[in-house]
Amino acid sequence: MSAGPRDYGIPGTPIFDGTKAQKGYALNAMCYSFNSADNRAAFKADEDAYCRKFGLSAEQRAAIASRNVKQLLDAGGNIYYLAKFAGIFGLDVQDVGAQQTGMTKDAFKAMLVEAGR
Repeated sequence: MSAGPRDYGIPGTPIFDGTKAQKGYALNAMCYSFNSADNRAAFKADEDAYCRKFGLSAEQRAAIASRNVKQLLDAGGNIYYLAKFAGIFGLDVQDVGAQQTGMTKDAFKAMLVEAGR
């Protein structure tokens, strides 16, 4: 029996810990497979069949279908592997960060620049 999400004291920040790693194993394995162009093409040809091949849960399949980063993280996704998924659609890590924070990409980039000062 696994415990619920652990509170790490960082409001609004999902932490990828052992519980999330177990929950997201299939999702992250599928995203890792996108290193191969053939696998990316197979996913694009039939997303549902590709998700079933990896044994994704209903929650994970719904998050994939919605392209919602927060849902993908909640479903156990690791941002490193989710970036491979986003790349299929021509999105970069800043696009993903913007979606995760609810900002436009330009606003997210400006926030990063400001934080670096």
